[in-house]
This record gives sequence, C-alpha cells and structure tokens, in this order.
Amino acid sequence: MRTLLLSWPQRLLLVLALSVLAGWASQARLFWQQDERVYDQLVGSWEYPPDQRLAIVAIDERSLQQLGQWPWPRGTHARLLDRLHEAGARRVALDLMFPEPDRKDATQDVELAAAIKRSGNVVLPVLAASASDEAVPEELLPVPVLASAATALAHTDIEVDGDGVARGLYLKAGVGSAYWPALGLALSGKDGPIPGLGDPAPETASPYQWRRDNYVRLRYAGPPGTFPQVSYIDVLEGRLPPGLLRDRLVIVGMTASGIAPRLLTPTSRESWMSGTEYQANVASMLLGGHVVLPLAPAAQVGLVALLVALCALGMTVPRLPPWLVAVVSLPLPLLLSLLLLRGFNLWFAPAAAIGGVLLMLLGWGLWQMRYWRHQAHRDPLTGLANRMRFEEALRLEYEAARRSGRPLSLALIDLDNFKHYNDTFGHHVGDLVLQQTARMIGELARRPRDLAARFGGDEFALILPDTGSEGAVQLIETLVGRVRRAGIAVGKGRQARISITAGVGTVVPAADGLPAHLFRDTDAALYQAKAAGRDGFRVAAAD
Repeated sequence: MRTLLLSWPQRLLLVLALSVLAGWASQARLFWQQDERVYDQLVGSWEYPPDQRLAIVAIDERSLQQLGQWPWPRGTHARLLDRLHEAGARRVALDLMFPEPDRKDATQDVELAAAIKRSGNVVLPVLAASASDEAVPEELLPVPVLASAATALAHTDIEVDGDGVARGLYLKAGVGSAYWPALGLALSGKDGPIPGLGDPAPETASPYQWRRDNYVRLRYAGPPGTFPQVSYIDVLEGRLPPGLLRDRLVIVGMTASGIAPRLLTPTSRESWMSGTEYQANVASMLLGGHVVLPLAPAAQVGLVALLVALCALGMTVPRLPPWLVAVVSLPLPLLLSLLLLRGFNLWFAPAAAIGGVLLMLLGWGLWQMRYWRHQAHRDPLTGLANRMRFEEALRLEYEAARRSGRPLSLALIDLDNFKHYNDTFGHHVGDLVLQQTARMIGELARRPRDLAARFGGDEFALILPDTGSEGAVQLIETLVGRVRRAGIAVGKGRQARISITAGVGTVVPAADGLPAHLFRDTDAALYQAKAAGRDGFRVAAAD
C-alpha cells in the first residue's frame, strides 16, 4: 500500500477541507436517518428496571365494554379520582383532554373539579393545536373550573422524528415561551435544574409560535407493557388489592386500540406504545437519572471534525499504512458513540464522521488506482514510460498524424557498450548509467504529447509528435553532446565516460502506412549509426 505523498501545506489543506465538510454535514443533519438507525441499535435493548412508584390506570377494551361508548361522563372520572385518593396515590396525571365544558350537564365539570381538589395532587394536560384554517398554534387548556382546581398543567407534545419514531422530547414547551413542563416531568415531581438542550431556534421567538426547550433523548425502560397497568373499571369498582396503589405516581390514559395514540419507539419497532406509557417512560427516566443528553451542537460538530482530521492526517503520513488507518478510523466513531452513550449518557451522532472517513478512503482509493495505472506504464528503474506505454503511444500518435497530415518523428537510442559498465564496475553503476541517461532523454520530452520511454535493457525511445526531421535532428544532436560530456562516478575520484547511438525517423503517414514501418526504418538508421562507429546518429531515408 502507498500513502498519499503530500507536502505539509497540501496535507493541512486536505485535513481542513474534509473536516469542514464533515462538520457541515453533521450540522445540517444530512445523515440523520443513518444516525437514528445507529441510535436505535444502541438503545433498543438498553433497558433498565422501571421506577416501582409508577403505575398506569388504563382505559382499555374491558373498561370500554363495561362503561359504554367513549367519552364517559366527567362524573365517572371524578369517582375514579376519589378511588385513587382513597387508595393513597401520591400524584395523578389525568392524561385526558377537557377543552370544552360539558354541554349536556354543567354539574359534571363542577363534580370533576371538586374531585380534583379533594385529591390534592392532580396534573392535567395542555395540548398544542392549530386552528383548522390557520397556521398559528393555540393551546388547548382544560376548562377554567378544572384548570384552577389542578395542581399543575403540563404539555403532552410528543416529538416524533421524520421516520415516525419517538426518540426524544422537549421537557418544556408553550406558546410564546416554553413554560409548561412535560406531563411526565410534572408527574415525576422532579425538582431542580431541568436537563436538555436549549431552544433550537431562539432567534425566531414569536408570541404566536409554539416554543420548545430542554430537549432530551428518551431512554425507554423497555418495550410496551413494561410498566404495571390496572384496568380503569377495576379501580372504579374497587376490585384492586388494598395497598396496590399506595404512594404511587399514577397516570390515567388511553390504551385501547382505536382511540389511544400509538407510537413507534426504538424498543417497539414491531408493536405500538400508547401515549400514556410514553409519559410513564418520561417520568421513570427522570426519576432514575436515565436521561440521555445529545451533545451540544458545537461539541458534536467539533468531534466529527476532529475524527475526520485524524483520519486524513493518518492517511497522509508516509510511515503509517493506509489500511491500518482505515481499520482504526472506520469503527472509531461508532465506538466513541457507544462509549459516550453507555458510559456518560451522552449521544454523539457518528454518521457524518463515518461519511468523512469513507470520503477520505474513496479519495485515497481513486488516487491509488491512478497511481497503479501510472505505474503500470512506467519503468520502475528510470521512471520513463515502459514498452507497453511506448507501443500504445506510437500507435495513437501515428493515427493522429495521419488525420492531421502533420509529421511524426521517432528516435531510437542505445547506450554504447553498456555491458562493460556492469562487468567492470558492477550492476549498481550500470543502474546509475541508465538513470542518468534516462534523465537527459526525459528532459527532451518537454511538450505534453512528447514521450520518452525505456524500450528495453539499454534501449530508449523518444516520440515527437508534430515534429519534422530538422527539429528531431536538433534534439538528438543536443542529446548526443550532453551524454558525451557527462560522466558517471565509479569510485575513488574516477569517472566513466558514457555515450549513446541513435537513429531518427520522420514520416507523414500515408493512408496505408503503419507504425511498424516507422519503427523499422528508424531501427535501420540506428544500426547504420552503430556500424559507423557509435557515439552518433543517423537519419532514416525518407519513405
């Protein structure tokens, strides 16, 4: 494997570019779906024992069968609250909406309000809703007689992600400003600072907008059915064992299919969770200290940029094998996400960092393919084009010259008495002779289409498109003189003289001409130069 060979300024520019790109992708949440899949895998089975003080009084199918069609008279809920008060419940969240007064019997509202006061610790919900013909949200509060009797009001706004899964919530919300606590927070009675990230868009605050604050990830105690439930009708008719609900935090809400809100969660991808059990999970999470906090945006972006920067630096350090950097860098964001989640209850979204690492690996792979392709056409000792590249270039340039009617020149060059250097001074001197000669030949290939090649052991070639015989002869004369004046150090202050012999051919290809014809004529000129005593050149006769 070959590491990207970059200068330090190029390396730092690459690191900066990839880091900024990955940080922007994280900030823009381009990979939010991949992030959420990772989150679901990490928390889906990360269960904990639910708080034993929590219980659900479920409005289930059996209660509906015995009490009749929904909605029930509010006096029925008043009797339930009295039962719960007699059973010793510490706090009750009545997760039922009463936005309008009872139009059939006004005494029903008074009866329910009186029961709420007798209970002494009842939380009622507030719902955010938009008017049917307007975009401005409004708060649906319980009717005033009930709201004034309640201990607290709390919002029931459930945060559902774009894929339909409920993974988090805002612990405070309200129109104009976030002043209502979440129902689960109010039920828990948790005092002290409220955790969570701040308002996602404080600069757009408006008295007519539903504002949200203190965002947290909801860690579920388990799949649906984790919390103990008792049937509404059993509580109402006093069929529960004594002491079952004593000192409990009770949430009363819908669980019957068809009328209960249904939610998908990381722990319940194959079964639905009711909104009531969702709120119980909120309370249990807060009571047990299981809140999962997303990293602050600056920390999230900074950590993504850092991971990508480390990968980019590692991929460009010559001493580090790129495959090793890849093996370490790809799983590192996932491992870091797992460590922060399980060890510190912090959520780090890893997908942008993984995407940045993959982008770096893709770039390295493309560069490696380009390098291998380049190497496949290069002579490893001299760096000139090899025979395969020479033959391909000669064919292409011959066809180009045929189409354009422009001349094409070819020079074939041999080192004189090369075997003498190997036999007398050793193969290392022979290699130096080849490299020095190749360098001087390569310096003649100045134009983009010129090609210098090592044709064989001590044989070289020079393809010169759009070059007539006179121009080619001038170049070869210059080359022969330079090589003649050059020497190669052979040790103890001695230098060995080197020389070359060349043949030059030029052609404007005819319709029936072939590259082999140009090569044949140029090779014949080379052998004429050798027969004439070497250290010179001959020009092929015009065809």
